[in-house]
Amino acid sequence: MPEKSSQAKSLESALWNAADVLRGKMDASEYKNYLLGMIFYRFLSEKTLDAFEEWSGESENIAAAYKKYMQPGFKIEGIEMKEPATNYLKNALGYFIKPEALYGSLIEKIRKHTFALDDLSQALHDLERSTQNLRSAQDFSGLFDDVDLSSNKLGSSLQQRNQAISDTMLALNEVDLTEHNGDVLGDAYEYLIAQFASDAGKKAGEFYTPHEVSDIIAQIVTYQRDKGDNQIRTIYDPAVGSGSLLLTVGQHVDNPKLISYHGQELNTTTYNLARMNLMLHGVSYDDMHLHNGDTLSKDWPTDEPYLFDAVVMNPPYSAHWDNSEKRLSDPRFRDYGVLPPKSKADFAFLLHGFYHLQENGTMGIVLPHGVLFRGAKEGKIRQKLIEDNHIDAIIGLPANIFHSTSIPTLIMILKKHKHNDNVLFIDASRDFEKNKNQNIIRPQDIARIVKTYKERKDVDKYAHVATLAEIKENDYNLNIPRYVDNFEPEPDIDLVKVATDLQEVDKKIAENKKQLLDMMDELTGTDEKSAKQLDQFKKLMRELI
Repeated sequence: MPEKSSQAKSLESALWNAADVLRGKMDASEYKNYLLGMIFYRFLSEKTLDAFEEWSGESENIAAAYKKYMQPGFKIEGIEMKEPATNYLKNALGYFIKPEALYGSLIEKIRKHTFALDDLSQALHDLERSTQNLRSAQDFSGLFDDVDLSSNKLGSSLQQRNQAISDTMLALNEVDLTEHNGDVLGDAYEYLIAQFASDAGKKAGEFYTPHEVSDIIAQIVTYQRDKGDNQIRTIYDPAVGSGSLLLTVGQHVDNPKLISYHGQELNTTTYNLARMNLMLHGVSYDDMHLHNGDTLSKDWPTDEPYLFDAVVMNPPYSAHWDNSEKRLSDPRFRDYGVLPPKSKADFAFLLHGFYHLQENGTMGIVLPHGVLFRGAKEGKIRQKLIEDNHIDAIIGLPANIFHSTSIPTLIMILKKHKHNDNVLFIDASRDFEKNKNQNIIRPQDIARIVKTYKERKDVDKYAHVATLAEIKENDYNLNIPRYVDNFEPEPDIDLVKVATDLQEVDKKIAENKKQLLDMMDELTGTDEKSAKQLDQFKKLMRELI
């Protein structure tokens, strides 16, 4: 792992201090909403000041200049400044924050002991209202709903809640967002998950895919589609979570600004985090298309364009879903003649994503191993996908790399039109670094997986290119051990050496016994009773050894 910069360490230290304020009050899956929400609000405040500097030409003490220029009636060369500044900021940013509502202004109130929770509550409300009639309105709607300032978990009294939020904001104010390299919310998000996922338990898996897994998928779906006119332009994640998987794909193309990001998320809290995450990573409102809804029960998107250059996802494993017979007419599932079982929606997610894939696109999905060999309806779906030559590769991952489960998982790569008639199997299950809570896929492990995918050749005990005929002979069972034999034979046992080692052990035991007996003989009792007990003890010990 590369060494962290001092800026990254500074960010993590501030986050740790901020988390300390809330850690004892609520579960990690809840207090992250306050931390990330307030980090995001501070980021929006900083962007407001940057935009104002560009508009006004003011370069010294921007915050003070902003407050001054926004005063009613203030004029420069006879021009009323308030309304033009407001309009400029709304058009440039897609929102507007009043001077008194800036994060820095609220910090001033906290330090002067004049801050009230209503100040922050009103600021968040006014921010959302400022987007009305703008393209950004849908992106900000309900964005801060999970920052519940009235929650008793912050404290039983108003004063306690006020103190908890004040302390958290002060701690977050310690990090300098203007100097931190990288995407602040993305860094903060991954750091919080890494530190507190053990507290969040399975809840962490609802919104987070480890970056290493995202990186493997991103490198594969952008292979030969990362630059020029052939660069992918549209990405879709039907189980978008925090949006990190979408963003990782964008990091592997020459011009991320050309990409349009699409995603759907059932959990409203997670949907809010995804919107924050994409905005903070610089995705424009025009390129961000996120939806809060149930991917399987109601298809989305339904408007053009609804086919994408790349489809990526890490859906919940073996989830329950409504597989009523009426869904057999759903265009996502009807070509397969059967529906995935009610208790295992894995293939339902797969078929949904595959339906939305462009003819020349690539799809990467994380799944449990059961999809490779389970029979009945799942077996029929798998067989059709194989016979239609849509499965491109299966990559077995190590166990215990996710916060939500310790089971081993896999990445399945699918295409609608392949240039080969085989399936590449990669067994990367043994390539990892053992960590305290989770196993870690190392950079060299990622590089090996991607290199093997691109070269598409057999690698002893690691990869195998299986023909469709070979898979048919295996009754369309895709279980990786059927194709990649990673068995390591036990080394031959040297019986002469074993006997010699035993003799040496016996010799050492005899020497130790003699030393112990000699030491015992030197012991003497201090009186007749103790001497008698010591003699009995010596006799017993000689019999034992």
